[in-house]
Amino acid sequence: MDNLLGDFLRARREQISPSDVGLPATGRRRVPGLRREELALLAGISSDYYVRLEQGRDHNPSAQILEALARVLDLDDAARRHLHQLAAPFRSEPIEARAPASIVELIGTWPATPAYVQDRLTNVLAANPVAARVSPNYAVGRNLLRAVFLDPAERALRRDWDQLTADGVAGLRAALGPDVNDPSAADLIAELGASERFRELWARHDVRPRTGHPVRFRHPAAGDLDLHSDKLDIPGPGSLQLVVFHATPGTRDAETLASLSALSPAR
Repeated sequence: MDNLLGDFLRARREQISPSDVGLPATGRRRVPGLRREELALLAGISSDYYVRLEQGRDHNPSAQILEALARVLDLDDAARRHLHQLAAPFRSEPIEARAPASIVELIGTWPATPAYVQDRLTNVLAANPVAARVSPNYAVGRNLLRAVFLDPAERALRRDWDQLTADGVAGLRAALGPDVNDPSAADLIAELGASERFRELWARHDVRPRTGHPVRFRHPAAGDLDLHSDKLDIPGPGSLQLVVFHATPGTRDAETLASLSALSPAR
């Protein structure tokens, strides 16, 4: 039986040092981070009860206990919500994700603004031509996490690969919540496990919703390209997002995007 709550607590406990919470780092420590009894003491619960939680032998912690643990573990709002979800998981039914026809039509009218639609697993459901000229992986049927971790050409394209991969894995955790054993998600996670970087990040249990951020490419034809990525939730089933890249008007990056729209489609 999976122990999603216990795995999360253990991973986050190991990232908190005694000095972070005002404890002296005395004695030899066999494991990183806080000891179980230290976390229990700081959260105001018994060590035995915390051990049962982390080992998956208690599945009904109160909201007050979860909030006390979140405080000691210094969880942000996204990680706190994730903690509550793991303690009372709601298994969603699989939904066939489709990009709304109106969105597909809209982004098709943007000749110099790369845009695509992705589902919660980062499968590309729609993309306009200029997006495919930024990267051939912005194409229907591609999975962006698979590309970023397993495609050497995509890694070479990404000047911010380290940050991108960290955000990608934390975003996947946030999007899935307790649904990590959904068959499609489990297959993707198993495939990404071929990457040592993915295994390292997945074990951290970091959680961050997918939001807009700067992106830095090293395009094989256009050179360095600094853009901003905005991620807009699409109402309706399937947890879809519209992702739009744009450049600051009047910059070389804006000129480069305009020139990319005139290129032949990427192969």
